Amino acid sequence: MDTAEEIIVGYDGSAVAVPAMHWAARQAAQRNCVLHLVHSSLWPAIPREPGPMPGVQGSGLRRAAEDILTDGLAQVHGTVPGLAVKTTLVYGWPAEHLRTLSSGAALLVVGTRGAGGFTGLLIGSVSLELAATADCPVAVIRGGEHSGGPVVVGVNVDDWELPLRHACTLAALAGAALRVVHVRKTQWIPRHLQNAGTPTQDQADLHVQALLDSAARNAQESVPGLDLQIRSPIGTSIPGTLLAEAQDASIIVVGTNARGLIRGTLGSAAHAVLHHASCPVLVVRRPSWPSWPS
Repeated sequence: MDTAEEIIVGYDGSAVAVPAMHWAARQAAQRNCVLHLVHSSLWPAIPREPGPMPGVQGSGLRRAAEDILTDGLAQVHGTVPGLAVKTTLVYGWPAEHLRTLSSGAALLVVGTRGAGGFTGLLIGSVSLELAATADCPVAVIRGGEHSGGPVVVGVNVDDWELPLRHACTLAALAGAALRVVHVRKTQWIPRHLQNAGTPTQDQADLHVQALLDSAARNAQESVPGLDLQIRSPIGTSIPGTLLAEAQDASIIVVGTNARGLIRGTLGSAAHAVLHHASCPVLVVRRPSWPSWPS
């Protein structure tokens, strides 16, 4: 467990931030670590101190920001009494501050969109940016969590160990089943087999089975006695098929090893899952960014 680390949660006082804060508080209690509650006020461009209005008690932009943080702290203690919590109030763009704070954290937890987000969007720009750039796994929390449902993790042939490890931790902490899903596309051949003469579909199927066997052994060694479900459905859309396998999930874990020209590129599958999942999503990125080949 991540006992030496902290869980960071961004809180802006909006309705969608409340489930994220409650989820983060429960995770901190389960992991026996500190919850770091952060509020970022978007008033850095004001040239003067955002003090109170004369004759209006409790007014002022600074006071309003402090009140949001105080409210968040009260709600955390209402969810998990006695939880160790530290608070930080910063001014500026939330994604920038949260990304900086994420270095060394166990998790960064955010809602689907902030107080200024458009209600028609399923995920806001801050959440999407952090999922693509933060230095720790990012949990994007929305309503629709199935309490007691399985932890679902999508695995692929390129990079599955890290997402699986985080999924095992979540399943063990919650006492939930772990559902490992690898989506096979019709007539799909792994890249390394495509360069090996004339590969067959049978070779590709054997490769997938070896992946699933390795993932199963890894999960069972990490959490002995884990209720493990291994699935390998065939589908034309990887994110769509994964979401179909996760309709009863408490959370979906996806990895991303996107190698776009911009560091903040988020893989297409992770991007689609974030936009369309009806439950919380944990995005796990590699801790270091590989250089773009010349």
